[in-house]
Amino acid sequence: MNSLQKLLKEAEKAFQNAYAPYSHFKVGASILSSEGNFYKGCNVENISYPCGTCAEAGAISAMISNGDKKISEILILADSQELIKPCGACLQRIQEFSDSNSLIHLANKSGIQASYHIKDMLPLNFTAKELKK
Repeated sequence: MNSLQKLLKEAEKAFQNAYAPYSHFKVGASILSSEGNFYKGCNVENISYPCGTCAEAGAISAMISNGDKKISEILILADSQELIKPCGACLQRIQEFSDSNSLIHLANKSGIQASYHIKDMLPLNFTAKELKK
């Protein structure tokens, strides 16, 4: 099994565990870190919608909590026939732990639909340089 197939399999596992009783829109995400490890996350809703967690945020948290710091590839699997992209906040989260070669794979139940470099999805990202005085 190659790394892209493993990313999809891990995202499918996370997708099955998504907690989406309000939107009924499940999302699973999996990360291949630059260290070669796999991490996954799913969306977790809350009756108070702003308190929910995106699948990408969960996968990133799992990666960081295990000591890895860089995303080589991330795959996002959504419960839709449309091409679902990460929200703006998740794009910024992904960028925080990526380099210009990091890939974002977008998938639905039919499989992987598209792949992009983070730099193409978030070309004018907010960086630490802007925080310097």
